[in-house]
Amino acid sequence: MAQTGRLLSLDVMRGITIAGMIMVNNPGSWEFVFAPLKHASWDGLTPTDLVFPFFMFIMGVSMFLSFRKYNFTLSKESVTKILKRTLLIFLVGYGLNWFGHSMGYMKSLQADGVPLLESIGRGFTHFENVRILGVMQRLALAYGIGSLIGLSIKHKYILPLVASVLVFYWALLGFTNSMELTENNIIAVVDKALFGADRMYKDTLADGTRIPFDPEGLLSVLGSIGHVLLGFYAGKLILDSKKDNELIIRRLFIFGTILLFSGLLLQYGCPINKKIWSSTFALTTCGLGSLFLGLLIWIIDINGKKKWSLFFESFGINPLYLYVQAALLSSIIGFCNWFPAAEGTTTFKGFMYNDVFSPIFGAYAGSLAWALFYVILNWIPGYYLYKKQIYIKL
Repeated sequence: MAQTGRLLSLDVMRGITIAGMIMVNNPGSWEFVFAPLKHASWDGLTPTDLVFPFFMFIMGVSMFLSFRKYNFTLSKESVTKILKRTLLIFLVGYGLNWFGHSMGYMKSLQADGVPLLESIGRGFTHFENVRILGVMQRLALAYGIGSLIGLSIKHKYILPLVASVLVFYWALLGFTNSMELTENNIIAVVDKALFGADRMYKDTLADGTRIPFDPEGLLSVLGSIGHVLLGFYAGKLILDSKKDNELIIRRLFIFGTILLFSGLLLQYGCPINKKIWSSTFALTTCGLGSLFLGLLIWIIDINGKKKWSLFFESFGINPLYLYVQAALLSSIIGFCNWFPAAEGTTTFKGFMYNDVFSPIFGAYAGSLAWALFYVILNWIPGYYLYKKQIYIKL
């Protein structure tokens, strides 16, 4: 019987997902991206579509393990901490949107001949049309609502509640004809009513038309709440196994298999779709997440094969900080045209992709090479924090 204290595999899976998000969000060129590294255009599932839901699944697992200190009950202390963290993560996400928007606006001002200092001043005071929602905001809302639910009800009711939420969300999308990407999709309608079309992400139809539709829309948080609570229940399976890793694996594999096959079978009535976070998307990706976590526990915590995992563990102990760091650095790199190019100057990214990686590896592999290089670039401070045992909590 294999037993252990802390499961290293939790940090490793968390780190794999953060490294994956940084990689798929930062190709050398969006024109040259291998198909598995793109999101599905609408219905369907690619490897890239697994990265974010895997992180949300492991967040749910960690929530259960963390809430032991509150004895799984609502209190002034627990509610205050949850609400503060929810607000902090949401505001950081909005700040990332504003920073990226401001840097893009400054670059356009400089292209129009506006002096640097003036463009910086105008850019950082430019709040028009800043997107309200996003990845961090989705995490914040799913964490906050999922946490309050997890501390409010008996754990035996978690799965029935998840089933109710996912069935309700499925019915809502079905009855409003919102399984298709249109301006009348209820997710887009709600976001436009609350935030305005100018503050929404613009998605692209098959004919090339861009319409306001946010893949992290407010209404689709319903699917994400169910998603996080499935991770929360997986955390219960781990804790109830009394540190018996072999029992943990069996339970995670059974749980994951049931979820996976449920999602695959139900997709004929409810398509697997990340952009609306459909009920079957939550079931399928949580199933795969549970199976993947079980596999990591078998490799790392039972068989002790963990030397390879140090790279990802460095990401896993400060995941949200490193995600934020990568987003900020990407915006800064995209602004600074300091490197020589065939015509004038270019950014560091443009120089590395066009003059280094692309000539050596070709357009597609060069684009991937930059993405991997960028992951390593962000790993370096992450490794320093890991070695110094510095944990930056968001």
